[in-house]
Amino acid sequence: MPMQPQPGGGKKFNAQMAIIVAAVVAIALIVGGGVWYASGKDDGKKTTAEGGGGKEEKNGEGGGGTGGSSSGGGAKEKAPADTASKVLFQVPAPKVPKGVSSIDTSGSWLTDTVYAKSGIAGIVGYDRAKGTQKWTIDLPGPVCSATTHVTEDNKTAIVHKPAMPAKGEPQACTQVAVIDLEAGKQLWSKSAKSGTMPISFNNVTLSGGTVAAGSTSGGAAWEIASGKQLWAPKTSDSCYDSGYGGGQKLVAVRKCGTYEQRQLHIQTIDPKSGNVVTEYKMDEGIEYAAVVSTDPLVVAADVGDSAGDGSGISDFFSIDNKTGKLRQRISAPGDDFAARCDAIYKMENCTGLTVGNDRLYIATEEHESSGDSYGQTNEVVAFDLATGKQTGQRADAGDDYEITPLRMDGGNVIAYKRPPYDKGGQIVSIDGGTFEQTVLLENPATESVRDVEGRMLPTSAEILYSQGGLYMSKVYASDFSTGDKEYLVIAFGTG
Repeated sequence: MPMQPQPGGGKKFNAQMAIIVAAVVAIALIVGGGVWYASGKDDGKKTTAEGGGGKEEKNGEGGGGTGGSSSGGGAKEKAPADTASKVLFQVPAPKVPKGVSSIDTSGSWLTDTVYAKSGIAGIVGYDRAKGTQKWTIDLPGPVCSATTHVTEDNKTAIVHKPAMPAKGEPQACTQVAVIDLEAGKQLWSKSAKSGTMPISFNNVTLSGGTVAAGSTSGGAAWEIASGKQLWAPKTSDSCYDSGYGGGQKLVAVRKCGTYEQRQLHIQTIDPKSGNVVTEYKMDEGIEYAAVVSTDPLVVAADVGDSAGDGSGISDFFSIDNKTGKLRQRISAPGDDFAARCDAIYKMENCTGLTVGNDRLYIATEEHESSGDSYGQTNEVVAFDLATGKQTGQRADAGDDYEITPLRMDGGNVIAYKRPPYDKGGQIVSIDGGTFEQTVLLENPATESVRDVEGRMLPTSAEILYSQGGLYMSKVYASDFSTGDKEYLVIAFGTG
């Protein structure tokens, strides 16, 4: 079990003490297998830790890079002269139809000029800086699921319902559509059948010019450019593709066997043909798995329902794409780590972690801040995917802040810091080698802004950052009202 963070252990070190601590850390990593972190007092802006950056590999989530080692290789995000942000625009929460308690509004994307967001039954493209509507795509029903992946020419994919739900008349999620985010057009919308019944899809992703959608009742794949159906996974009485992970490669989570005798096959597949390239068979009894990254391949699972905290994660599996062999199994108990995955329906829906540099970067659970503070704080730590051990790198959130990795930026980690009650949130870049933090953006601390930002929780909201712009949005609209004005989107920008 990882050592629990110890309060009061974070005063500034002199040179001699730094050498002693570095030696202790090194011994702990060698002897104990590397599961170690501690709390420390921090100003919330700069943190350093020992360790090199390693080789950078793309993970298909806005990360990846150019190879090489550490120190932000391939990073695009730079700190502006003034990191103080202002509110660019806000989008009020839409009203749901009568008799419907909530509507899914999953899906938000960024291009160079557009911020796009799902609404009640459509997608709206906003000017990134002004918030003015550039285009609207009307849909017959709500969006059920959306991939975060975007092609180089700004195409993405969604699953939506064929009509608006009504009280007592639920609608299945049968339609898969491709959206052009720059032009503001729906290019096509398709469905597929299992026998004579339309498939209701739980998830959708993109890879290699292919859209793939999966569910408990079947899956299908289409060509992005034309909408032509390319293949459907082979089904049998005992096996089906429950979902897919996309990006650099296409990975299927294939379920075989009956409940409590389940075996999950993690398959890297050819996106054009659907043929299995490599396969890793997980131990029997693991019911669900989420795809954290496809290259390098990392899967999260709750083994034996041992997480116990609703995170859906007790272990990570680092798998070799080329051979299908397990590289390392990494224990990450929910009591110690704050990552969350929806491995039941949306295979790629994970928060609190990212993958790059052949490492898994993951947020720790909150614990008491050090010093005189009575608040909570946490850290980001790194696991080496080749060894399965912690690297010893640690980025502290700082007293009363909570830090959450969002994505890779070349060799660096982009993270959001949820603030205390009297501060605004921050976006920081964590250097992949030194783990030094650079503040890229800091939000206003005014009460009206804090009230809106505080409702955009990193565990549930969609948070996108790029080139000085931070966009935070909700994934549900509901008929529940607190009396305060509710917002679907709040956007911040520097400069």
